Amino acid sequence: MTDRANQQQIALIQAYIEIGDVEANMKRMMELMEKAASAEHKPDVIILPEMWNTGYALDQIQKLADPDGRETSRLLSDFASKHEIQVVGGSVAERIGDRIYNSMYVFNRKGEQIAKYSKMHLFRLMDEEKHLHAGEECVTFELDHMTAGASICYDIRFPELSRTLALGGAQVLFVPAQWPNPRLHHWRTLLLSRAIENQMYVVACNRVGTSGETSFFGHSMIIDPWGDVVAEGGEEEMILTGTLDCSLPVDVRGRIPVFEDRRPNLYF
Repeated sequence: MTDRANQQQIALIQAYIEIGDVEANMKRMMELMEKAASAEHKPDVIILPEMWNTGYALDQIQKLADPDGRETSRLLSDFASKHEIQVVGGSVAERIGDRIYNSMYVFNRKGEQIAKYSKMHLFRLMDEEKHLHAGEECVTFELDHMTAGASICYDIRFPELSRTLALGGAQVLFVPAQWPNPRLHHWRTLLLSRAIENQMYVVACNRVGTSGETSFFGHSMIIDPWGDVVAEGGEEEMILTGTLDCSLPVDVRGRIPVFEDRRPNLYF
């Protein structure tokens, strides 16, 4: 844990994901998390990419998805408590009954699950709606010094979600993703917009590598509430790090009073 009382050190695991190979993905992700935890500047929070347990093996997802998220929860909870690091567990394919969800699990330093969010906007260009069920709830959770909001990949194309989270108190938005080529310009523009319009940090963790004919460009990002890029990854597997100043969202919102100047009675 950082000794700077009003800061959070963040580590983003920008990883290659093997489609359909749960065992290999679990092993690799734990190796990268252990590497991040052993860094000279130990992170306060680690975030993983989207669907890191299975990749987009949607044709096999019924048999590959984690039943009730049990294995995912065990691994991430054990890691969080062992290292006393908060974990925003990207997202995994989980099976609840006969339904499959794309879900994020969040754990505190004691290894306790403090939140779960299921992706509410399903990406029809990848046939998600044919294989997955959409989440029905906006989710915020508390880190050491900040309130955070949850979103997953395609969710960032819907500004209503991030604004709702900001109005609910979120000062940082976490975005695990599998965002592919060629839409790097969309990725960067949407993330920057969500940060600026909501005066919040955006921490977005994308995957790298290829899956079938689809390639993924990485470029995981940490963006501050002014829209300035704190850190941005390249296109290779890596651990991207940066620091959040927990007082900055409050300062920015005080300088430009966007939320006070809203006129929601006129919007609908």
